[in-house]
Amino acid sequence: MVDSEAHEKRPPILTSSKQDLSPHIANVGEMKHYLCGCCAAFNNVAITFPIQKVLFRQQLYGIKTRDAVLQLRRDGFRNLYRGILPPLMQKTTTLALMFGLYEDLSCLLRKHISTPEFATRSVAAVLAGTTEAIFTPLERVQTLLQDHKHHDKFTNTYQAFKALKCHGIREYYRGLVPVLFRNGFSNVLFFGLRGPIKEHLPTAKTHSAHLVNDFICGGLLGAMLGILFFPVNVVKTRMQSQIGGEFQSFPKVFQKIWLERDRKLTNLFRGAHLNYHRSLISWGIINATYEFLLKII
Repeated sequence: MVDSEAHEKRPPILTSSKQDLSPHIANVGEMKHYLCGCCAAFNNVAITFPIQKVLFRQQLYGIKTRDAVLQLRRDGFRNLYRGILPPLMQKTTTLALMFGLYEDLSCLLRKHISTPEFATRSVAAVLAGTTEAIFTPLERVQTLLQDHKHHDKFTNTYQAFKALKCHGIREYYRGLVPVLFRNGFSNVLFFGLRGPIKEHLPTAKTHSAHLVNDFICGGLLGAMLGILFFPVNVVKTRMQSQIGGEFQSFPKVFQKIWLERDRKLTNLFRGAHLNYHRSLISWGIINATYEFLLKII
């Protein structure tokens, strides 16, 4: 009788255990796109930050690659990773939102709106990009820390944030318009073209081949979008390098830069070749890391 009773009591215990575990498993499944995006961003920033710093100097001052590298050499190795905390915080957060919100919003819109899938996914991409712009202050502070003209004003992220505080909350969001434009439209193109590009690559039959295809797909898209939105980032960098003073419109700042650079596209796109290679590597790493983690989590 004892053995019989014990046997009868076991099923409810196992069932209860499964019921307790199922919400946690569901939560992990819901959050994995956010987690994978965050880890992919961390991996990318740690590897490509020095390249980004050279590119930043070219965008801000319109100088050649050699001159930008010489500037960094004069700054010393100690300052090479100066300003990495804001992009690390910004990229891990924004890419988590970019991938996570895109998936969540796509599912939500498909359930409630009967429109073509391309339209719902495009709207989801724009909304995800718009949400990312909440963290513009981190991008703003990164710009200030990387500009050698501000090296004597503050030495870390906290001091940079504190320096902007006296100018009001609006100062943290200087350059918001180009950020919104860049985020929204680049997201639409990235998520819209990622699938078709991968379909045209050789069929992957191994895990390493899938990893290579994901790197190529992300890298090609990143390089293309990096060139396409390069002038937008040039204007954004100029706007965000200023502390205090007048808030100038995007067209006004663009016109000023255009005149400074002798009205030549080659001067406006100075640093674009480095940006192309950086974006190729960065988005290759991001896409490959994201897709790899998505499979194992």
